[in-house]
Amino acid sequence: MRYTVRHVTRFSYDTPITESIMEARMQPRSDGTQRCLRFGLSTSPVSRAMMYQDHDGNIVHHFNIPARHARLTVTAEALVECEPLPALPEDSGPDGWDRLDAMTASGEYWDYLAPSQFARPTAALEAFARELEVERGDDPLVLLRRLVNRMYDALAYSPRSTRVDSPIDDALEARRGVCQDFSHVFIALVRPLGIPCRYVSGYLFHQADSVDRSSDGATHAWVEALVPGLGWVGLDPTNNVVAGARHVRVAVGRDYADVPPTRGVYKGVSKVSSELAVSVQVGPVLAAEFGGDPLPLLPWKSQDAVAASPSVEDSQQQQQQQQ
Repeated sequence: MRYTVRHVTRFSYDTPITESIMEARMQPRSDGTQRCLRFGLSTSPVSRAMMYQDHDGNIVHHFNIPARHARLTVTAEALVECEPLPALPEDSGPDGWDRLDAMTASGEYWDYLAPSQFARPTAALEAFARELEVERGDDPLVLLRRLVNRMYDALAYSPRSTRVDSPIDDALEARRGVCQDFSHVFIALVRPLGIPCRYVSGYLFHQADSVDRSSDGATHAWVEALVPGLGWVGLDPTNNVVAGARHVRVAVGRDYADVPPTRGVYKGVSKVSSELAVSVQVGPVLAAEFGGDPLPLLPWKSQDAVAASPSVEDSQQQQQQQQ
């Protein structure tokens, strides 16, 4: 299946700022069963973006706008081909845990086993693990699939119920969250068991007859766990499914802190109000089309940044939560 993806992000400021410096992880990956056939990123005001690949293989675009502006719009458009994935077996085969331990003994997967900024042990997480009976069982893959199902039943999906920088305890205590929270909780639960697990940011194509809980018109997040004999297996705890051809992978990392779609700083006067609006559209390719009519921008986040000096640098206001 081929998909077009159009992702528009707008930052607006009550008072014009003097400079924006930003990096964007919006280009879909080309690996495994997925290929990014075409990608374009543009900004208004116009800038020239530099591109590089980070240590996880993610494509990063970096740009700077050294001029006064009251609004910044970042538009990413992609044409992606996603092939169907083979069906997962019921388990990982004989001696799954022993083979997994042998794979991780070298330390190659240390980054995906150790606690990270948004996926770390807490008292609330330990209580949740006991409730869901998260412990090594007969097989790693059986455990992972069972955990996806139990998390789906235990936590409600609720758009905008948490913030971009919310710790996992917020979702655990409220028993609700967005895909970013589901992914962080899942990662924090399985890493202590010796299963390497990483965060995946991207997009989900919502079919007309699907029962997905996650929001359409937004970025999405899920996880990939390392399973012996199968490699990295994608799991979507928000929607209680195995990640497949509808999931468009953009970036992978330890958690959200490694892979936000946009991250940057700006310079401006004190008491600058920043509004972030996002619009995402994912659809199948029915004709030779790219771009299309502009999508309505949906308010995503608005807050005030108060500084003690005439110059402000704020990285948080340049990020968007994954719903």
